[in-house]
Amino acid sequence: MISIPGRRTYFCEGPTRRELMRVGSVGLMGLNLAHFFSWQKAQAATTNPLVGQKGFGQAKSVIMIFLQGGPSHIDIWDPKPEAPLNIRGEFKPIKTKIPGTYVSETMPMMANALDKATLIRSMSYTPAGLFNHTAAIYQMLTGYTPDKVSPSGQLEPPTPADFPTAGSHISKMLPPKEPVLPFVELPRPLQESGIIGKGGAAGFLGKAYDPYRLYQDPAKPISVDDLTLRDEVPAERLKERFELLKGINGSMPDLEKALNKQAVDEYYAKAYDLVLSGKARDAFELSKEPAKVRERYGMTTFGQGLLLSRRLIEAGTRFVQMNWPSVANGDAETDSWDTHASNFRPLKNLHCPKLDRALSALLEDMHDRGLLKETLVVAVGEFGRSPRIGVSTSGNTNAPDGRDHWPYCYSSVIAGAGVSAARQYGESDATASSPKDKAVHPTDLLATIYYALGINPAMEVLNHLNQPRELVKGKILQDLWV
Repeated sequence: MISIPGRRTYFCEGPTRRELMRVGSVGLMGLNLAHFFSWQKAQAATTNPLVGQKGFGQAKSVIMIFLQGGPSHIDIWDPKPEAPLNIRGEFKPIKTKIPGTYVSETMPMMANALDKATLIRSMSYTPAGLFNHTAAIYQMLTGYTPDKVSPSGQLEPPTPADFPTAGSHISKMLPPKEPVLPFVELPRPLQESGIIGKGGAAGFLGKAYDPYRLYQDPAKPISVDDLTLRDEVPAERLKERFELLKGINGSMPDLEKALNKQAVDEYYAKAYDLVLSGKARDAFELSKEPAKVRERYGMTTFGQGLLLSRRLIEAGTRFVQMNWPSVANGDAETDSWDTHASNFRPLKNLHCPKLDRALSALLEDMHDRGLLKETLVVAVGEFGRSPRIGVSTSGNTNAPDGRDHWPYCYSSVIAGAGVSAARQYGESDATASSPKDKAVHPTDLLATIYYALGINPAMEVLNHLNQPRELVKGKILQDLWV
């Protein structure tokens, strides 16, 4: 075998220039391009230092439940009944299925469902500068802090130079084997004020790896016309259109043509199959679910969105991102976790009942169907809320019963793919202000998601300037698997 000496580097963009030279040499040995790519994949697997380690590659898919807006950890997952009144708040603790662990009385169904999950109470990071929602969301989902902030303190709108969101990396590196949508985001974009979609796109990977965005209310009839074969375009005519588009390969140099033909053929074949198979379209038909199941999730946007997430995973989608259906800095009295103006009433009457019902239903449903064995479920926000009530920690004005932003300590829930169940991971201090042990940075959680999918989080990717960057700089939480 002809080999070019040098350090082995992995890029998610495809073959490096060195590898192109190696492709040129394969013809000398009587091998075709398909053989080369199969060999390359096998070689990469054998040289990955994480292969065979505990938990590595146990997940085939991910449901990311992103609670944008910053839920109050102390009022939901991490009550402190012994703390002073201006910290502990109005809610009482209740027992859970995790021995010795209590949650807020606002989460009775999840208290019983935690036997299927690990509750992380030590999420924490120190923000670089102003810690608004958009900067925190961008960091949580891409693994990087934003490099441009406007004079107002808001981030700049999304650009092609942004770091890709995790689902985009995953859908590129691990495309589904079935004709289904690889990455779906629902039911609304990530948003703070007028900044929409920051941290939720493919960025420098290119728009081909953006999520399929279903920005509709799953509690209402869903329209997926773009996945439907129209009557006036029969299957044969659609096939002819795909063949015509594939003709763009014809003017390429031979080697480039050989490399790109596989990619283009694969792209159009998948698009063609996606429309004709109907499998992706069928996943959106919630009317096929029994009324009892739909009611268990809750007939809300969030509840039906989690049910739809399960159906998409069942159909073969690799990554589903279910965003809390409210802007990050919305009105707490309607549906926002951003509880500056009012914290306890909205949590008790609106947000927690929806979260409690839907998340517990998802864990129980996926467990009963055997889907949790190979699906990682993660529920997390961009930060928590201030332990002290009515104070300003981020420059915002807070009502006497409001809580401000707090990235220094908050909670998340993780389940499936062999992650230990009925367990608490990490602990906060007496006021839920900072981790007492096992601090988990958002990049650590992201690195662990990649790891569970069989992706080395330390692998290098090329940004828009062709500069090598680590996929994410975070430590893998291997002790989630015990």
